[in-house]
Amino acid sequence: MSLTGYAWAAMQGLVKGLNYADVISNGAGGEKPADGARDILLVGLDSRTDAQGNPLPRELLDELRAGVADGELNTDTLILVHIPNDGSKAVALSIPRDSYVDIPGGYGRHKINSAYARAMADARNDLQKQGVSDPKELDVKANQAGAKTLIQTIEKLTGSTIDNYAAVNLLGFSDITKAIGGVDVCLKENVNDSYSGAKFTKGQHTIAGVEALEFVRQRHGLPRGDLDRVVRQQVFMAGMARKVLSAGTLANPATLNSLIDAIKKSVVLNQNWDIFGFAQQMKGLTGGQLEFRTIPVVNPDYQTPEDGSAVQVDPKQVHDFVQGLTAPAGKPAPAPDTNADKNKSTTVDVRNTVGVDGLAAKVQKQLTDKGFTAGDTATASTRRSTVISVPPGQRAAGQAVADALGGKPTIVEDRTVDAGHVMVFIGSDYQSLVSPVANESSAAPVQQQASGQQQQQAAPPAQDDEKPITAEGVPCVN
Repeated sequence: MSLTGYAWAAMQGLVKGLNYADVISNGAGGEKPADGARDILLVGLDSRTDAQGNPLPRELLDELRAGVADGELNTDTLILVHIPNDGSKAVALSIPRDSYVDIPGGYGRHKINSAYARAMADARNDLQKQGVSDPKELDVKANQAGAKTLIQTIEKLTGSTIDNYAAVNLLGFSDITKAIGGVDVCLKENVNDSYSGAKFTKGQHTIAGVEALEFVRQRHGLPRGDLDRVVRQQVFMAGMARKVLSAGTLANPATLNSLIDAIKKSVVLNQNWDIFGFAQQMKGLTGGQLEFRTIPVVNPDYQTPEDGSAVQVDPKQVHDFVQGLTAPAGKPAPAPDTNADKNKSTTVDVRNTVGVDGLAAKVQKQLTDKGFTAGDTATASTRRSTVISVPPGQRAAGQAVADALGGKPTIVEDRTVDAGHVMVFIGSDYQSLVSPVANESSAAPVQQQASGQQQQQAAPPAQDDEKPITAEGVPCVN
């Protein structure tokens, strides 16, 4: 009884001391959203001020390895969390910070992590013209404008309506990890990065504070650059969720006090969010009910007209992927029409993950020659294994495609695949599939072509495990 009473009082103290911002007009409070799920945008800010607009001391910035401020405030971490009202599995979707997207408000196409900074700078200039001179007021109001534009950008890209918003800065991230006693992570190899300061040995570590920041901010020296950083952030957030959801964290008065103090200093929420009511709704959530995914990427090294190298994404592909993951669970996809040609009733979409020009089109031609309906073709992140994704209950359609391709591709059920469609990801083991798609040449020359193309493009190696990250266990990552 005393623990329950203390926890209630502590939570009430947290609610009264939180920082709120007017960034969502009709955000969800403590009630469950009417559309059946709560969508929360989590933002990690590269900010040199605390949540109240007070500048962080230089010695603290040096400790956090924040570097020299360049006048811009970038959003280094963007995660959209989808939590169904019915308590089914929650999904956290990572959006690479360099994703090249359209930013509402007349800004055009730029990296998504600049949306906040662009709107913030414009708002600051407008406020100064209006006579606002107080640094704290300028900082708070300009940040609100930046957050609003970022939310609009995410909504346009994903098709989701953001119900709640939470932002944390460098100091808050460091302090929160200290408060919960660190987070368990695991690395496949030793790392030593002078840019982020990350220096870890291979294997498992419990990290907090500055080390935690170094772990989630490193991108130099990683095989897949920013995409590997996204995975780092996912496993870290999964570990943090596992730690906070455990009874030992929230039932310990000292730990709870430290966590509350850290949140008060550095976390900003949208106004009218009843965080206490939300916490009550989340009390049944466990690690196995939280899954981390990343939006699909077309080209991780896309050369933009004015923003340098960025991550190219297809807005329609992202929209369909997100809506497929977050749509309410419905009836299994209908079976193919047995009165018509079985292959014709299956639309095949092909993804080239190995960098060989025209491979997706060749594979699709092979399949359409056998009666399948042509879908779309595109490139995707590098994979080692060829995978055929099918809607739930449609493994037979996937097996028909596998038989037509030859080899032994893996068949997986994926609710993001549209009913009646099969999606083929041609992996780097695709040599077994080459001979049917090569025109007059033998398999060997095509295999040599693939090897040469991969060397030229330096395609990053895929993760060994294609399964989504969850808040159970400690997976080892790059």
